Amino acid sequence: HTGQIRAHNAAFERLIFWYVLQCNFQLEQFYCTAAQARANCLPGSLEDVGRAISSNMRKDHRGGQLIRALSVPRADGSFNDSPELMAEMIQYCEQDVRAMRAISKAMRELSDDELADYHVNERINDRGVLVDVDLCHAAIKYAEAEKLDIEALVVEITQGDVPSVRSPRMRNWVLERVGAEAIKLMTTYVDGEKRYSIDKNVRANLLSLAEENPDEVPAHVADVIQCADDLWASSVAKFNRLAALADEEDHRVRGAFVFAGGSATGRASSYGAQVHNFTRKTVKAPDEVRQAMVRGHEIVPKYGKRVTDVLKGMLRPALIPADGHVFVVADWSAIEGRVHPWLANCAWGEAKLDIFRSGRDPYIVNASATFHRSYEDILADHKAGKSEQRQVGKVQELALGFLGGPGAFETFGKIYGVRVTEAEAQKMVSAWRRANPWAMQHGQQLEAAYTRAMRNRGHECSAGRVTYMYDGQHLWYALPSGRILCYPYAQLDTDGVSYAKASWKPAADAKEWPRARLWRGLACENITQAVAADILRCALRELDDLYHGIVLHVHDEIVVETSHPDLTEKDMKAIMTTPPAWAS
Repeated sequence: HTGQIRAHNAAFERLIFWYVLQCNFQLEQFYCTAAQARANCLPGSLEDVGRAISSNMRKDHRGGQLIRALSVPRADGSFNDSPELMAEMIQYCEQDVRAMRAISKAMRELSDDELADYHVNERINDRGVLVDVDLCHAAIKYAEAEKLDIEALVVEITQGDVPSVRSPRMRNWVLERVGAEAIKLMTTYVDGEKRYSIDKNVRANLLSLAEENPDEVPAHVADVIQCADDLWASSVAKFNRLAALADEEDHRVRGAFVFAGGSATGRASSYGAQVHNFTRKTVKAPDEVRQAMVRGHEIVPKYGKRVTDVLKGMLRPALIPADGHVFVVADWSAIEGRVHPWLANCAWGEAKLDIFRSGRDPYIVNASATFHRSYEDILADHKAGKSEQRQVGKVQELALGFLGGPGAFETFGKIYGVRVTEAEAQKMVSAWRRANPWAMQHGQQLEAAYTRAMRNRGHECSAGRVTYMYDGQHLWYALPSGRILCYPYAQLDTDGVSYAKASWKPAADAKEWPRARLWRGLACENITQAVAADILRCALRELDDLYHGIVLHVHDEIVVETSHPDLTEKDMKAIMTTPPAWAS
């Protein structure tokens, strides 16, 4: 059989065909309708995408009941083989396929490039990455210490008002400190009665909102919400997950990457191992720390101030190459900082790119403009270990690139140790914008283009290197690569454009999918990250053709497992520094 096989989360069917039914279909025959949904900026699960497309479309939950009844063994190991239930199961499966087919037909098809990139993603998933299982088991033994640290942090941030993130008081504490939009996300109705929730989906939505609008969810409130997640998804939980997911025979973790998991941009995300959430920071002597951990020795204060910090620094070293192989790792420097001004396609944007082309440090350039000192003087200070002004320039670049204001500067400043008053933060913002006039101009042009597109159905409206078009239902935008993304079910409201946000989850009884507001800064961020993802996809495609050894990638970084490191490094550098034709 050589025809195309469509399935929702097609890897499941593919692996069943290969390893259970022994049907050797080719990987390239499989087309994943979940990937199709995500590529169209819709939720990936069959139930959720159905709800997002139509409030009348629902996944039949009877399937879950039937699976538990027929597929879960009894205490004695036998199975229920009821003919009546089995017949109902077949009917359910057939209806599931009908729903999947209807949903797939209602969406834009994956392009040839998108389908090829999906297959590259699946080859990486099938290859997997080797896990140091002994290290993982050792790390798990330190779990209680991390749990205590997190609980103590919650008490510290809330000044004792919340004794535990499991306490009902946490929900009320958050509720009292967030804005109206955040409260709306926390609101549910049970039998007509208004209630407030802080469950997993709500926390994810609030953290997403905190990144977009710190005024709605202040930084210290987001920290407490994050602590609640950390208690379940901490570094210890990651070690636990790695050990549990590692194959019993070869200790490799497979299936870690979700194609187009970042639905607004098409960036890949992580499942299970969640490598995209691994901190970049690694302990100074990982081999030495590993030896201490597997032997059960004390690891603080010798290797870090807290057990939590040491464990976070050992996450990356827990992923290892096979015997006789090494990891060759390469990443792009400041890829978003380069892509964004390139997308603006203007003289000021080119001037920003010239900073990178000349080899100058953009953080020092920012600091020079802000503090009215020469580039050379600030560089000399930095080399002498006096990096305070360069650090301000770094915070400016990271916080303000997507049109953030004083609040964003203060938030990033806390992360990078830059403490300023509100007035000082405003000065930093003004100085950066004067030195980077392309940014605000580009944001305004994007906003004008997508608003104009919403008012002129079927007309293409361009800004910089991106083009918008509204078809009466979705606000589409075309990237320089030719890839298409959209803001689903967009509408022009009195306060701007809103759209159905795939990553937000509605309440069980909600009639509509939660909506978010599109603003110029978010438009800048989305197109920048999407183009950076296109560059990554092109490199992965070329490297996959050349080497069947890609095991990891994280937005701007690629890891190849190889027995020929010198040759691989040379090829990776050549491929990753040669722009695709559309980005020449």
